[in-house]
Amino acid sequence: MTTTLRSAHPNKLDASTMYRILQLRTDVFVVEQNCPYPELDGRDLEPDAVWVWVTESADSKEAGQVTATLRILRDEDGQARIGRVATAKSARSGGIASKMMEYALDEIARWGKGIDVILDAQSYLEDWYGRFGFVRSGKDFLDDGIPHVPMTRPSN
Repeated sequence: MTTTLRSAHPNKLDASTMYRILQLRTDVFVVEQNCPYPELDGRDLEPDAVWVWVTESADSKEAGQVTATLRILRDEDGQARIGRVATAKSARSGGIASKMMEYALDEIARWGKGIDVILDAQSYLEDWYGRFGFVRSGKDFLDDGIPHVPMTRPSN
């Protein structure tokens, strides 16, 4: 099995890859978490948006199944925002999401120094994000009925 990490601006994605990424996000956020909400929120196509995804395939020449994804955005205040972090059930607990987060943080580091990274973590994942240097930066809140916590990874 070949695992590959990739990133691209959404306007550079082929239709098949974009479909697989959006299908995974819908499977996790809408179906699995039972949250009927507008998953496509208008931010995916922002000029600074970067999508990161992991594919696994038996043959490295195959396009492969998307097993994990996230997106990176730049907020109006200049901070980087990681969101839409999703991993297929079949790929959880295998370290793929950790590799993807490290990849995303490396991508943000290439944007330059002094950029804080923020995200809204599902509360049960607060310690997991803490492994990457994120710290709680506000009070718990509900997003579509799911407890979340705002977190920040201060720039170095």
